[in-house]
Amino acid sequence: MPNSKISIIPLLFFFFLLANSAPVTQLPGFSGPLPSKHYSGYVEINEKHGRNLFYYFVESERNPVEDPVVLWLNGGPGCSSFDGFVYEHGPFNFEAASTPGGLPTLHRNPYSWSKVSNIIYLDSPAGVGLSYSKNKSDYTTGDVQTALDSHKFLLEWFKLFPQFLPNPFFIAGESYAGVYVPTLATQVVKGLETGVKPILNFKGYLVGNGVADDVFDGNALVPFAHGMGLISDELFQAVEETCKGNYYEPSDNACKDKLDRVDELVDDLNIYNILEPCYHAPEKIRSVNIELPSSFRLLGETKRPLAVRKRMFGRAWPLRAPVRAGIVPSWSKLLDNLEVPCTNDEVATAWLNNEAVRKAIHADTSLVGTWDLCTDKLEFDHDAGSMIPFHRNLTLKGYRALIFSGDHDMCVPFTGSEAWVRSLGYKVNDPWRPWMSNEQVAGYLRGYENNLMFLTIKGSGHTVPEYKPREALDFYQRFLAGESI
Repeated sequence: MPNSKISIIPLLFFFFLLANSAPVTQLPGFSGPLPSKHYSGYVEINEKHGRNLFYYFVESERNPVEDPVVLWLNGGPGCSSFDGFVYEHGPFNFEAASTPGGLPTLHRNPYSWSKVSNIIYLDSPAGVGLSYSKNKSDYTTGDVQTALDSHKFLLEWFKLFPQFLPNPFFIAGESYAGVYVPTLATQVVKGLETGVKPILNFKGYLVGNGVADDVFDGNALVPFAHGMGLISDELFQAVEETCKGNYYEPSDNACKDKLDRVDELVDDLNIYNILEPCYHAPEKIRSVNIELPSSFRLLGETKRPLAVRKRMFGRAWPLRAPVRAGIVPSWSKLLDNLEVPCTNDEVATAWLNNEAVRKAIHADTSLVGTWDLCTDKLEFDHDAGSMIPFHRNLTLKGYRALIFSGDHDMCVPFTGSEAWVRSLGYKVNDPWRPWMSNEQVAGYLRGYENNLMFLTIKGSGHTVPEYKPREALDFYQRFLAGESI
């Protein structure tokens, strides 16, 4: 009989984990069995406040026992990582319903990142997507607290899924996750160095079209616009001479006037992909005159939607922020119900607000309310500063880093990302060269010492896996495997 008791205990433990990890057995809109095992639900990271972060976990379709585990974060701050799930590299492609109010149809995505990895989609911080807190004071937060909360989530999540602790673990994200990823990675490394358990097998991180540094990001637009033929040689030369390379903080009215002219010339473009049309812009918001609180620090003065939108820091932020800036560090509920041009969130909104979908993915309906791709609940403070020191510290410790950039994104132009990566001063060990996908040039890359690589994706906009899914899967799987790209 003692042997029978020993065999029952692991079985009970298995069912305990299963109950907490909430298997997803079917998804409305999709016919047939799921391509791999899916789990979703909440991880409580603060019992006193009732602060809960929602995750959706997709096991690898290849070899979940050995394939890497990747945490995916969308930006905002305030945007749901279902952006990545629905529109970018999730296991399904979503087809809009043929009738108003209908449920989208899901088809298997041949370029899903779950083809080669286990992937966790996390709504962070609390208040974003399907995550929530019972204490609304938690919706006043910032970079530092978000990193602490996401680290707490990871520790608790791996307790629910201890079988994945041996797998290589990576953190990935885009846009404002250019802040989320290195700050969270830093917390993970601190935990490893101080013996925090469980011990994560952290190997590195990926950042796509991510904000990093006010000055580098703020100075990126003018050279991008000139290189893309959006402004004339004469205007570029005039801006150079007047502003002396400083476009982030105009030193005088002469410089500001030239920058205003640059903004006028690019004003009608889709800043998330200059090759794409704007999807719905029934009315341009040419000017918004609002007296902002002193804590609301806008980086620049134009009224372009830099950090707000369909695809950079989300898909539908109501506030229009400056293109020259690159980061809007604090948020406020000042401009509700304004339409941001070049956006279309209808498919994700229809699916994630469907009652059957909510039930299938174990998402709360009473406390969360309506799902929005980007929320206006947060008062968010960019309190972590420049990301350059974070990247330097992480790479010098031996962690692998891939900084990738769609080269037609005007929201966080590749010119800024390339410049800050180069500013680290690392020795180049793989000189600038094309990289290939499907026997075609897919972009260009440069490799540096300390496991750092900068890579562009030819013809892609802000959300690379959405615009170039085949190419994105190619560099993603090569990076995870430690292969040459």
